[in-house]
Amino acid sequence: MKVNDHANNENIRLIARLDVKGANLIKGIHLEGLRVVGSPNEYALDYYRNGIDEIIYMDSVASLYGRNHLSEVIRIATESVFVPLTVGGGIRSIDDAKAILRAGADKVAINTFAVDQPRIISEVAERFGSQCMVLSIEAKRITEKRWEVYTNNGREKTGLDVVEWVMKAVELGAGEVLLTSIDKEGTRQGFDIDLSKAVSSAVSVPVIASGGMGKFSDLSDVVQKGGVGAVAIADFLHYKRASVGEIRESARLSGLNVRQFRAS
Repeated sequence: MKVNDHANNENIRLIARLDVKGANLIKGIHLEGLRVVGSPNEYALDYYRNGIDEIIYMDSVASLYGRNHLSEVIRIATESVFVPLTVGGGIRSIDDAKAILRAGADKVAINTFAVDQPRIISEVAERFGSQCMVLSIEAKRITEKRWEVYTNNGREKTGLDVVEWVMKAVELGAGEVLLTSIDKEGTRQGFDIDLSKAVSSAVSVPVIASGGMGKFSDLSDVVQKGGVGAVAIADFLHYKRASVGEIRESARLSGLNVRQFRAS
C-alpha cells in the first residue's frame, strides 16, 4: 500500500473545475439542482490569467446522451488558455478520446464507461500514455469507512467499492484519479477527508480531491490529512468567494508548496 504524501514535497496543484451543460457553465449541489453560472471559457480565461494550474471541463449530461459535446469548447479555449486541460463526460471509445485530445485537451477523464467496460482504461493508457488517462470517480459514503462508486453524474449506483475500484483501475493503467464526493459536492462544508485519505493511501498515482471547498482551510486540510496532490475548486471560485491568487497565498501560508505565479 502506497501513501501519497504531498504536503511537504512537490507542488500542490490548484485546479478549476468547470461543469458544462450545452454552452453553459453550471453548478449544483450533490451533482443535482444545476444552476447556470455563465460562459465556461470566459471563466477559464479569467482563472488562467490569475494563475490557475490546470482546468477540468466536465460535460455533465454527456453520459445521458452517450457522447461528449466539448470538442469545440476546448478548441476555442486552447487559443487563449495555456495550462493543462482535462476533459470528461461521455467518453466511450479510443476515437472519443482521440477527438478530445486532438481538440487540445491534455487528458481525458472517464467514469461511466470505465465502470461498464474497464478495458477502455488500458486502451487509452496504451495509446496515449497513462498520464492522459484520468479515472473519474463519483463516490457516495455507505458506511463510516466505505464508499460506493456512482456513474452518470451521480445518478446510478454501481455496487462497486471505491477503494477496490481505484486499485483495479490503476493496475489497468489509470495515471491519475479525479475523486468527487457526492455527499460534499456543492455544500461548502469541506472535502471528505476520510475518502481522500482512503483513496490516496491505496494508490501511488496523483489524486485530485473534488467537492466541498467552502473556506481556505479546507484545502490545506484535505492535502495534509487526506494526502491528495491536487484540489479541484468550483463553487468557491465561480461565485467569487476568493480569487485564484488568494487561494494560492492561503495554501502557501499553510505550509503547502504551490507554484509561484506573478500576474503579467
